[in-house]
Amino acid sequence: MEERAITALALKVDIVSDVVCPWCVIGYKQFEKALAALPGRFDVSVHWRPFELNPQMPAEGQDLREHIAQKYGSTAEQSQQARALLSSIGDSLGFHFDYFDGMRVVNTFRAHQLIHWAANQGKQTELKLALFSAFFSERKDVSDDQVLVSVAGSVGLSESEAEQVLSSERYADEVREDQRWWLDREIHAVPAFIFNDKYSVLGAQEADTFVKVLTKLEAKAVA
Repeated sequence: MEERAITALALKVDIVSDVVCPWCVIGYKQFEKALAALPGRFDVSVHWRPFELNPQMPAEGQDLREHIAQKYGSTAEQSQQARALLSSIGDSLGFHFDYFDGMRVVNTFRAHQLIHWAANQGKQTELKLALFSAFFSERKDVSDDQVLVSVAGSVGLSESEAEQVLSSERYADEVREDQRWWLDREIHAVPAFIFNDKYSVLGAQEADTFVKVLTKLEAKAVA
């Protein structure tokens, strides 16, 4: 009997996240791990959607420890334990978190504008991951235009066009509209993964959780 070829299931993935969100990095790495456990079964199209953890953050940013204490009421010991946990999980997933004294949380609206533009260039995921690394691993200020342009260039995007995108703010209104769209759909914490516009996974879940969700999606598609 002739075997039927298995066709990969088209999988659109909207990921609502911020580039200064450590759990967003971890969530994506867990998702990648899940896909690796299901090789060839999905034709994946990832779309990064904007979310600002701190939309009112001033241009100068804020010391990370001070920010965490004010926003979440965490003690210095609790904050240190959280960073150690994130670093440990990151290491297990192949991502390095370099938390350091004086690290600052910054405004990310301009970064989101560049990520929006990168989607039209077919480089959105590359840029997003590079910005994660720039902020968490390389001690770079991802609110600084020169840093943003340099990171764009590092993934093969035009630095001159990246400069124009930032200076003109040509995508600012579209990014704001996209932010509002997701907030209107009750996405108030990140990361959030939305599969094929129907099924959601909220938070940085374990790879096994993503595998279960993807397997259910596959089953429903062939039922």
